[in-house]
Amino acid sequence: MTSGKNCQTLDFIGIFAYSISVMEKEISPAVISRMPRYYRYLGELLSDGVERISSKDLSLRMHVTASQIRQDLNNFGGFGQQGYGYNVQFLYDEIGRILGLNESHNVILIGVGNLGHAIANYVSFEKLDFTIVGLFDSNPGIFGKEVGGVAIRSIDDLPGFLADNHVDIAILTLPKENAEVMAHKLVGLGVKAFWNFAHIDLELPEGVIVQNVHLSDSLMQLSYNLTL
Repeated sequence: MTSGKNCQTLDFIGIFAYSISVMEKEISPAVISRMPRYYRYLGELLSDGVERISSKDLSLRMHVTASQIRQDLNNFGGFGQQGYGYNVQFLYDEIGRILGLNESHNVILIGVGNLGHAIANYVSFEKLDFTIVGLFDSNPGIFGKEVGGVAIRSIDDLPGFLADNHVDIAILTLPKENAEVMAHKLVGLGVKAFWNFAHIDLELPEGVIVQNVHLSDSLMQLSYNLTL
């Protein structure tokens, strides 16, 4: 069973992957936010050997109404059959395609502190075809050390590395005072998508995709629920 922490990380990855995929139809952010959950639950059904499922049964597992599920999936074509429900493998593959998970993505990570280490070691990256190809930091004391089989390089190596390697996404686990400067530098070097864990909402040029992740927001939501 997937842990709560890993579930949340997978959802963030799925939403971000959707953002960097190209879709002709404009879909509401609320629908997009639910697609990774569908993908995750369908993966669990496949692991349990389930071949087909109705929207009603899926709704009971996910605590989302059957009507909501049908409405969400109808944005992309529906995929179900009257009296049959959904073919789990087919729907799983189709949602993976919608989320852009049928394509590989090269990723670099800037800031290899405690959070950077944890993200670099996250095993589901490879399962979802996200490959960390470079780790960068400003601390000379950790240059050359490996995390997840990738050696940590100096931030000064970024221009040459990006000139020699295709990179889709930069993960930022930096102090907020450094994040925006680094992001603009990376945009200038050709990076077009950012998964930002710095405690600041990045404002970058049009056409650059940013997923800002504030871990404290989830904790505050949890705190609020404890007060109910």
